[in-house]
Amino acid sequence: MAKKPTKQSSDRTSSIASKALRGEKISQSEIKSLAGSVLSQDEIKGKNKGKSKP
Repeated sequence: MAKKPTKQSSDRTSSIASKALRGEKISQSEIKSLAGSVLSQDEIKGKNKGKSKP
């Protein structure tokens, strides 16, 4: 059985996330980079699309 490839954040993305969690100011481009990274690693995107919340 083949192993599913794992996705991993880059050093730059990890650095931006750390900076944000410490409460330091991050730029718009850093926010977009971080959001893009998170969304690209979503393995089940769209799974709950269209379902209403209870």
